[in-house]
This record gives sequence, structure tokens and C-alpha cells, in this order.
Amino acid sequence: MELLNPRAHKKYLDGTIGSGGHTAQLLMLSAPDGEVLGLDWDEAAILAVQQQLGGFEDRLILRRANFTEAKELLKEISWRKVDGILLDLGISSHHIDSPERGFSFQSEAHLDMRMDRRQSLDAYRVVNTFSVSELERILREYGEEPKARRIALAIDAERKRKAIATTKDLAEIVKRVVRRSTGRIHPATRTFQALRIAVNRELENLKEFLTDAYDLLLSKGRMVVISFHSLEDRLVKTAFRKWVRSCLCPPAAIICQCGWSQKALLLTSKPLRPTVEEIRVNPRARSAKLRAVERL
Repeated sequence: MELLNPRAHKKYLDGTIGSGGHTAQLLMLSAPDGEVLGLDWDEAAILAVQQQLGGFEDRLILRRANFTEAKELLKEISWRKVDGILLDLGISSHHIDSPERGFSFQSEAHLDMRMDRRQSLDAYRVVNTFSVSELERILREYGEEPKARRIALAIDAERKRKAIATTKDLAEIVKRVVRRSTGRIHPATRTFQALRIAVNRELENLKEFLTDAYDLLLSKGRMVVISFHSLEDRLVKTAFRKWVRSCLCPPAAIICQCGWSQKALLLTSKPLRPTVEEIRVNPRARSAKLRAVERL
């Protein structure tokens, strides 16, 4: 909130409302007339925040949508640009704490993992129909799983006998391959993370959004992105570093021909990390990295 600096008379986009914590802060700190457009793929999140923040209905607009749709939605409500954008990426606590959503290996549920239940692709389909090579790629690329090949082959062997239908079924297969946890990490953690990212196209959506997201900000408007995965953070870092450059031509170029101009200033030279105290209170924050920029 210090980086976003919410104020009265301003407009803000919360591209990932989740359980509404950041949205509530934006509304309170921009009182009495600051406005927030809140987006989320998950209908359950939208309904919960509608109830939780009902007292702000004159200043809060909610839409069931992915942040990649922000440009069109801002036009739809006649805002066009905003004074601040917040993205809190990855999975929400309510996804983990709702066993029936199939995100967690801690309880038995149908393999789902869809943030948007309107889409047809779910984890069950990925696990039971994708080729071994594609499964290996997903596990290696999105989960950074060193035993990706062996896990993909184990999944293929099992699904030839019967469909892998539940989170427990999949977790047991992975556990047999990985055999032991690494520190506090469950053997299936990387596999479940990779599948979730693949099902929801999380990296593709983030990359698409960051292509020209600076253009959604007014002058002096700020963007804050909180990521929980090294691949997400890398995309954010790359985009922000591009935005602060004045030229994209190769260093050897004598005359600039790229037509690019600097779009923003970095507010965080390095990603901000949670403190030891915050991690103690909220262990799920331990891998968070925060980066911020300000539009010129």
C-alpha cells in the first residue's frame, strides 16, 4: 500500500482480488471517493468479496474476468486508465482451503485446479490425456521438478491401468517416484504447482498482460506485482526493466531505430521479500517477491 499510495479522487485496478484483503485496503486508504475495479476469474471469490465489501458498493466495481481483459473492461466502464494497478499472483488461500477445488494433495478430491470453472481444461484432462513428453515439459518447466521424466512415465504407466481421478491418486504416484520430501516440501508440491500453472495458463496470461500494461496507467500511476514463483518473477523483472529503458537497439547500434521510449521508473531495484515476522504469522508468504514501477 505504501508503494501504491492510494488517495482520494483516484482510480485503482486490483487484477486479482482473491479474498479481498488488498481491495479493502485500497478502498479504505482512498476514502472518501477513490474507486476500485476488482477482477477475478473465480466466481466464488467475486461472490465472497461482494458480501464482505458490500459497504463499498458505490466505490467498488467487480467483474469475473482475468487481468488480461483489463484494457477492454476499463474502456467498458469509461475509465481507460488508472492511478494504480495491483497483481497478487498465483493461488489464493481459499483455493487451498477448499478441498473440492482439487488444488491440494492434503485432502482427496477430483483433479480439477481450474480457477475459472467455465473452462473445459482441468488437471484430470492434463494428467490423463497429455503425452508423456508434454507432461515432462510441464513438470520440468513450470514445477522445476528434477524428476520430471520419471514422474511423467509413472503417470503414464498408472493411467494405462485406470484413470488417475483424484488428488490423492496423483500424490501417491509422485510420492513413489520422489520417495522423500526435500526439507518441508512435500514430494508432490512441484508437480501440483506445475499442473495448476498449466491448467490456468498463468505464465502465458502474465506475459500477455505485461506486454503493454504500462499503457493502463496514468502519468505517475504505479504498478505493484507480487509473485510466488521464480518464473513469474522473471517475467515481471524482464518487463519492468524493458519499461525503464530509453532504447531497445543493440549496444553496437550507432543510431537508434527502435522507436522505443522510456515508459516508467523502477521503485524497487530488487524484489521486496516478506520479513521473518510476516512469515511467522503467514507462512504462505514465504516465497513472495514484490516489484513496483511508476509510469512517467
